[in-house]
Amino acid sequence: MRHAGPAALDALEPLLARIRATGLLKEKSRGVFYLKSKAFLHFHEDPKGLFADIRNAAGDFDRFRVDEAEGAELVMGRLSNLPQ
Repeated sequence: MRHAGPAALDALEPLLARIRATGLLKEKSRGVFYLKSKAFLHFHEDPKGLFADIRNAAGDFDRFRVDEAEGAELVMGRLSNLPQ
C-alpha cells in the first residue's frame, strides 16, 4: 500500500480541512500530521480505497478506510480524544 499521492489527497481535502481545523496536529507535508515530534496520522491509497493510519496508545498504527464517511468520522473521533 503506497502513501497517498496528490490526486488521492485532493479527494480527501474535506477531511484534511477538518483535521487542520482542530489545531491539534502539525501538518509537516500535505496529508502527513504530527503530534508533538511523532508522526501521528497519514494516508495511503490502494485499489481497495483510501486509508488513514493513525497512531494508537500502544504506539502502533490503526488503519481506517476514509473514502467512506464512517471511517472519516472514526478518525475525527480519535482526534477528539486527544488532550487539548
